[in-house]
Amino acid sequence: MNYDRDKIDKYTLALLYLVVSDRHEGFGARAWKGFDWDTMNRLHEKGYISNPIGKAKSVGMTEEGFLKAKELFERHFAKEKSNRLRRTNGSTGSPKNPAPGEP
Repeated sequence: MNYDRDKIDKYTLALLYLVVSDRHEGFGARAWKGFDWDTMNRLHEKGYISNPIGKAKSVGMTEEGFLKAKELFERHFAKEKSNRLRRTNGSTGSPKNPAPGEP
């Protein structure tokens, strides 16, 4: 099958943001590495993650990689801000902690 590898890389990087387990501001983060090996190797070659080859179940993300992953995740997967922040009763909640009475 012919597919856009750059697009796959961007979405995989965005999903790595979803599975970040340890963040160190200015130094990057660690994320669980359960993704396609070829894609992970390309992300390593682009400088977004440490070498994924090894026994560790997580991979280091560079600061640039973490920030890019966050940007891509928010662009492609976040709900619109108006839906999250504006509530009919005037209260606000976060996606993980919705306002009382919100699903």
